[in-house]
Amino acid sequence: MKKVYILIFLLGVSLVHSQETQNLKLWYNQPSGDIWENALPIGNGRLGAMIYGNVDKEIIQLNEHSLWSGSPNRNDNPAALKAIPEIRKLIFEGKHKDAEKLANQNIITKKSHGQMFQPLGNLNLVFDGHENYTNYHRELDIEKAVAKTIYTLGDVTYTRETFASMTDRVIVMRVSTSKAGSLSFKVDYTSPQKQKTFATTPNKDLTIFGVTSDHETVKGMVKFKGITRIKLDGGSLSSTDTELSIKNATTATIYISIATNFNNYKDISGDENKRATEYLNKAFSKSYDKLLTSHIAAYQKYFNRVKLDLGTTPAVDLPTDERLKNFRNTNDPSLVSLYFQYGRYLLISSSQPGGQPANLQGIWNKNINPAWDSKYTININAQMNYWPAERTNLAELHQPFLEMIKELSVTGQETAKVMYGAKGWVAHHNTDIWRVTGAVDGSFWGTWPEAGGWLSQHLWEHYLYNGDKTYLASVYPAIKGAAQFYVDFLVEDPQNKWLVVSPSISPENSPKSFEGASIDAGTTMDNQIVFDIFSTTIRAAEALNTDTAFIETLKKTRNRLAPMHIGQYNQLQEWLDDIDDPKDNHRHISHLYGLFPSNQISAYKTPELFAAAKNTLIQRGDVSTGWSMGWKVNWWAKLQDGNHAYKLIQNQLTPLGVNPGGGGTYNNLFDAHPPFQIDGNFGCTSGISEMLVQSSNGAIHLLPALPDVWKDGNVNGLKTRGGFEVLEMQWKDAKLIKLVIKSELGGNLRLRLPNTMKQKSGADLLDANGENPNPFYFVAETPAAIISKKATIMLLELKPTTIVDIPTKKGNVITLLSK
Repeated sequence: MKKVYILIFLLGVSLVHSQETQNLKLWYNQPSGDIWENALPIGNGRLGAMIYGNVDKEIIQLNEHSLWSGSPNRNDNPAALKAIPEIRKLIFEGKHKDAEKLANQNIITKKSHGQMFQPLGNLNLVFDGHENYTNYHRELDIEKAVAKTIYTLGDVTYTRETFASMTDRVIVMRVSTSKAGSLSFKVDYTSPQKQKTFATTPNKDLTIFGVTSDHETVKGMVKFKGITRIKLDGGSLSSTDTELSIKNATTATIYISIATNFNNYKDISGDENKRATEYLNKAFSKSYDKLLTSHIAAYQKYFNRVKLDLGTTPAVDLPTDERLKNFRNTNDPSLVSLYFQYGRYLLISSSQPGGQPANLQGIWNKNINPAWDSKYTININAQMNYWPAERTNLAELHQPFLEMIKELSVTGQETAKVMYGAKGWVAHHNTDIWRVTGAVDGSFWGTWPEAGGWLSQHLWEHYLYNGDKTYLASVYPAIKGAAQFYVDFLVEDPQNKWLVVSPSISPENSPKSFEGASIDAGTTMDNQIVFDIFSTTIRAAEALNTDTAFIETLKKTRNRLAPMHIGQYNQLQEWLDDIDDPKDNHRHISHLYGLFPSNQISAYKTPELFAAAKNTLIQRGDVSTGWSMGWKVNWWAKLQDGNHAYKLIQNQLTPLGVNPGGGGTYNNLFDAHPPFQIDGNFGCTSGISEMLVQSSNGAIHLLPALPDVWKDGNVNGLKTRGGFEVLEMQWKDAKLIKLVIKSELGGNLRLRLPNTMKQKSGADLLDANGENPNPFYFVAETPAAIISKKATIMLLELKPTTIVDIPTKKGNVITLLSK
């Protein structure tokens, strides 16, 4: 009998492991065909590839992080300096259309509107006679960052495994067979690049060399080199001028190396040939198994930090595209867990220390002229890419974005000086690999000098999570510079005497009364961002014990900023005047920046504004493009409405074309704006974490927005401000039953709990009193809102919570259990 029990136990363990593994895979029973949005993404932060999984004509679409059009350039418009006073005058006179016309002539660049992130091209594998296959399966294992395609032809099973090595700067594919000598195929490159050359070398390397495109007055000068080399087990390798041919092998391992001459945004003197060759030679000397093992270990160092279990249903047994079609009408909580972890997978794969930040499409783009140039839209989209970084325990992957912000703080100094006559630095709503900071795309979108203020919050947030003052000192000049710009640029509103940003816009919206123009002064988002950057600079300077006089200047200037307004429809006003349209369903709801990612609007400190924010969201509706859905998940989480947040997740996890008004998800789980933008993936991952743990409102709030469908679950590894890590959090019937938190910095641990708990020892917890003494949880006091006499604002009823304080020292592990 013991043997039977052991067998049953082992079978149970095997089934559990299989189920867990299945939950972390995207899988399909059909190839991608020619549809890019069906292909599966792999990446290592520098190289990206889309694996189509086609049988007879496989495509590996290739990107490299620095492969952009153009070359070092600037795009400031010096005419702005002279025109600004007249533009301001027209705005204050209510002549918004005239002001916008003048801004188009004098603020918007006359040079480049930003360069394009471009593809290298495709590596094509042609398997003659493989059309009539059976037993097809392809998958992306996001637990290991490996894509796989398997099929049978006759009595032979063919398997392809592909990964972008995290430890060696190459992409590796192994093609293997179940029968010796049955592998034959051809390999070549194709590319949409205009300047390119294909060749093979005497040692049978397949190469592509070229130079990227000229674009909008800027000469393309990024040189790129791609090399493919194949290692065989059996069989033979031959070549023509532009093609490799494999005959009768058992296994073929394909190594792909890509490099450019790009060093940084102002230096393209690198040697792309030497780099690509060195990367390839180093990797080629290693076996496939060694490369794979080191890759998985390096990848899992990040990925395995967080685990999320919301439950599993039989829906997990269906292919991913079918689960996507069914999600709105079935119970499939593990698809949410998969989508959450997929967002983390995409960030790990597209943003590695030392590389470029994830752009509008991460690191994956097939088009020579991509939508919005696939660059960095910094009025929401690029910031959204990095919302999951700190909270989902991927802080190191924030580094490329933080580095870009520091670089913009350098290039933006000249823009501030020549365009606005101001100290500090400024950036508008878009930038690229060359770190341009001028205004682009037209006044309706581009007359928005707020990117510096918003971007600098990421520099501060990184410090709030790690508490590293050496790091803070290194980024303080950028934070201070953003504040300096606004000190010089703010102007007095002649009617109310507030200091306001002018000219500016509320991205990317306009009220009816402006006759189609968007340009204005003192929009709500502007006021919120300036309030944040002043508050952040004050806190950073105090932490570093520096700039006492400047702190006083910021405090005095901050006191003169316009407060938030609640309008006649009980809404948070988007503009200083009460001109919102309650039927406006615009995708941007920029004035809710104060609710998230900022914390100026709070359930407990500003209840009127909190209620007004909810009214605004209801009036705007749930119809959204993809990235906007992601932002709305975060907003509803902050509003502590888990069911409504989940409704937005349902909208997000819906095939493209089903939601009225756009948005949804492609078969490969890429976010559909449409077209593909990766920010929706990252925004929704952030939103899911915010539904479970929040730490921006003076305490760690646990299960603040748990939907009814997630009554039971557990999560491990989420991070919070002040260096706390939620090592384990379990809940059952919506009640928190176990909590384990580690303190990495020490200091007061203030918890807002959904139910009463006790310490593991059985001791009761101490109720919290007063403001949280932990400096990482300080929240600047939001000025009182001005409320319209027509408003009838009703405060929201909040779920009851328990607030406790636990003193900690560095390294302490706190365990709480339900009573």
